[in-house]
Amino acid sequence: MPPSASKSKSNSVIAVEELRRLIFEGELPAGSDHLEGELAERLGMSRTPVREAALTLAGQGLLEVRARKGVRILPVSVQDMAEIYEVLTELESMAAFKAAAKNYGAADLMVLEKTILDMETALAVEDRDAWAAADDEFHTELVRLSGNSRVIEIVARMGDQVRRAKAVTLHMRPLPLQSYKDHREVLDAIRAGDAKRAHDVHYAHREAAKTVLLALLHQNRLYML
Repeated sequence: MPPSASKSKSNSVIAVEELRRLIFEGELPAGSDHLEGELAERLGMSRTPVREAALTLAGQGLLEVRARKGVRILPVSVQDMAEIYEVLTELESMAAFKAAAKNYGAADLMVLEKTILDMETALAVEDRDAWAAADDEFHTELVRLSGNSRVIEIVARMGDQVRRAKAVTLHMRPLPLQSYKDHREVLDAIRAGDAKRAHDVHYAHREAAKTVLLALLHQNRLYML
């Protein structure tokens, strides 16, 4: 592969990461329009990797590429989030069931335990951003423990939209104390090998999270239909 092609690919990856960060942190707010040249200058690179990154992020539902008009950062779609949470609720609850049925030992569950401790520490000082990062890691690890590569792949594809919706509403919601308790109960059920309880607790947790998220999106008009 020619050096220029390798560099272009590398820059495209960097552009995807940087644009995603700017969207998630609100520096490129929902509904805003941006020319390709503007974004390229902001990232300190040529237009080609920015164009490639925009197409990637469009495929992930974060922005819309418009001919000769640059990109528009998309609001969160309530319909998309409702559908995504329906899928996540089923798949993650199944993952919890399968993880509990595998009779994992303490060493296997160390990462899951650490995420819960990190959530507890974050909530004690009301650090919502740290809580959100630990919460994301909990869900990722829970799905990994299912051992089902297809479930892992499907859930990962939905990750960006879920994280973005959570980031938008993170400082509007009550402190997520119940969420932490739910995670602890799921871990306890997995440790005990109680697959049904692990499934049921996580299912109820995801349903409650969906209700809170969709209500906040509606109340604050942070969405598109």
